[in-house]
Amino acid sequence: MSKRILVTGATGFIGKTLVSKLLSCGYEVVGLGAGNGDIADNETLRSLVNEDIGHVFHLAGKTYVPDSWDDPNEFCRINVMGTINILEFCRQERTPCTFVSAYVYGHPEQLPIQEESLIRPSNPYALSKRMAEEACEFYATAHGMTVTTLRPFNVYGVGQDDKFLIPSIVHQALNNEVISIKDLTPKRDYVYLEDLITALMATMGRTGKYSVYNVGSGVSLSVQEVIDTIQEVAGTNKKIVCDNKVRNNELMDVVANISRAGKELGWRPEYSFRAGIEFIIRSERGKS
Repeated sequence: MSKRILVTGATGFIGKTLVSKLLSCGYEVVGLGAGNGDIADNETLRSLVNEDIGHVFHLAGKTYVPDSWDDPNEFCRINVMGTINILEFCRQERTPCTFVSAYVYGHPEQLPIQEESLIRPSNPYALSKRMAEEACEFYATAHGMTVTTLRPFNVYGVGQDDKFLIPSIVHQALNNEVISIKDLTPKRDYVYLEDLITALMATMGRTGKYSVYNVGSGVSLSVQEVIDTIQEVAGTNKKIVCDNKVRNNELMDVVANISRAGKELGWRPEYSFRAGIEFIIRSERGKS
């Protein structure tokens, strides 16, 4: 395999850390970010034809669930057509691809959730990712390509945008008089960013056509438990103000079955939730 790796979404939350990891491992990285053009436009990739790309990590896309309700067309255009554009590039260049999907299962019938569990997206973002997954499976089957899909559950880590739950709570715990939240009860399976990066790296060199893997921690935490851990690590005891407002089509509990990734990729998470929070709070305090 060529040591030249293409990363789309290279300037994003996950992409920046993946690029850093690849460089530290001796790979040459070609990074595509928003400043390099529209990922759904095939002209964006034209300059990379015949450039001996050994693997493609496709991370580029729109990600914030609330925004997807406001503009589902754009989420489908970028996340679906952008993925098909990447798959066409990989087909022409005979290059393996790793696609970063999302939680696509909707309201689970049972826990933990396996890759074979019923898929029923609960928001336009998840729908767009599921449609992109189907394109990945089609290309792998129709063209004999090696395509790997990872389904991260709730990723958190240093550098995540404050509009997401954990960085929002961390910011409030460190800077505000109270912690304001909409609902304390939903439970999620949180996976630390560095563990996702390790899973991504584990897909390199994989042979075969199409495979899909859950990436999570295997346990779930409520918003209340998240706040309690953050306050414990931060050494704060601020009042929590809860609106008791349930989001549209809210999922009350999700837990990933991650045994397939362990068996086939040799991957397992190494960071506890508390350890991840310690890194985030240390980073935030280092900024001040």
